[in-house]
Amino acid sequence: MARSNVAYDTKEIWQKDKDHFIHPWTNFATFNDQGSEVIAAGDGAYIYDSNGTKYLDGIGGLWCVNIGYGRDEMAEAIAEQVRRLPYFSPFGHQTNPPAALLADKLADLAPKHINHVFYSNSGSVANDTAVRIVHFYFNQIGKPKKKLIISRVDAYHGMTYLSAALTGVAFDKIGFDTAESVVRHVSAPYTYRRPAGMTPEQFLDHLVKELDAKVQELGPDNCAAFIAEPIMGAGGVLVAPQGYHRRMKEVCQKYGMLYISDEVVTGFGRLGHFFASEPVFDVTPDIITSAKGISSGYLPLGATLISDQIYDALRTPQAKGALFTIGYTYSGHPVVCAAALKNIEIMEREDIPGHVRKVGPYFEQQLATLLDLPLVGDVRGKGFMMCIENVANKQTKELLPPEADVGGRIARHCQERGLIVRPLGHLNIMSPPLILTKEQIDFFVGTLREAIKLTQDDLVREKLWKG
Repeated sequence: MARSNVAYDTKEIWQKDKDHFIHPWTNFATFNDQGSEVIAAGDGAYIYDSNGTKYLDGIGGLWCVNIGYGRDEMAEAIAEQVRRLPYFSPFGHQTNPPAALLADKLADLAPKHINHVFYSNSGSVANDTAVRIVHFYFNQIGKPKKKLIISRVDAYHGMTYLSAALTGVAFDKIGFDTAESVVRHVSAPYTYRRPAGMTPEQFLDHLVKELDAKVQELGPDNCAAFIAEPIMGAGGVLVAPQGYHRRMKEVCQKYGMLYISDEVVTGFGRLGHFFASEPVFDVTPDIITSAKGISSGYLPLGATLISDQIYDALRTPQAKGALFTIGYTYSGHPVVCAAALKNIEIMEREDIPGHVRKVGPYFEQQLATLLDLPLVGDVRGKGFMMCIENVANKQTKELLPPEADVGGRIARHCQERGLIVRPLGHLNIMSPPLILTKEQIDFFVGTLREAIKLTQDDLVREKLWKG
């Protein structure tokens, strides 16, 4: 029986979900009545709801199902490891073969000076871990005042208590407290909405000067690290001006700060490389954080990769009998690491990063054709990480009122036609599995065009937009 033909009692699942499952990003204004759509199966680049309706998954689960759904190789690798060793404590000096082999493989894929890996189970925790390691590092080298981490407005680095402070998306923190005392934010490299009259080159200079000034304001002795996504994901797929990351790293070096590259989204092929920092953005980080595509979402895994310089400080005992006391029950979980190893094997054998480098530009070019639509102000991104910004006026870049729900309307029209895209306010974000063909991209873009046109008609008819 095909995976998509498995029968479910949709009504029963819907009710139990509504009664008991607290979802991430729940909109309780609608959830209490509408509940959830039940996604029951996946195959390749497609998902199926519990009634068997098929959709092209334009968001890759959540930036993560890079090799596509339903890979039998993955299921077999996971099952084999479960039978052999499902778990044993990683604390102290016990290891397991998949964890050791994966650490070696990640070191091989990472920049040459990054050779050590600390495992967790999500991108949020990988970033939490990075900050704890940064603080420990500076304590170890005799600079205990260096504690502040500089992030960016609209950055997304997670939703645990500390990673939520690193996150700069204000909407995501309404009503919640975070560990803001150790985090400061500078401007996002929002090139589309840069100050009027600035060229991209001038905007770059402005951003570099802002970081430099922020460090001086806070005091170089207090600033520990700068954290940045190579392309900002949930903040709107913001692509910085060329040279941005290299120049921000130069500011960090000037003041003895570390550079953390959050590759939770951009890693493992989404931009055509296993890690994008060096080959795409010409920056050599001190720390790289990863999750999502590391296992293609088949099992939860996060990893914090650190430079030899940092590791040398970590491995120097603080005092007689002292330990490096960071650890999680599931660090280096053998089943999860086996899944990641198989995922990487598939990606290398099928040259999925090479496929993205070849087909990604076609995706970018076809999406750019939507700029002829009155509602579309900007199409941006790279590879299989793209965004459409919808505006009321192309010249002024004015936004439609929130009640227009422009991103949501477009997403609903797409879903009615067999395509899933992600709405974020006035944006629509796309991060499909990395195996899309040109034919699937043609369907993707054609469906988006139809959905945007229908949304334009809706907004004019409801007098929410003049057109």
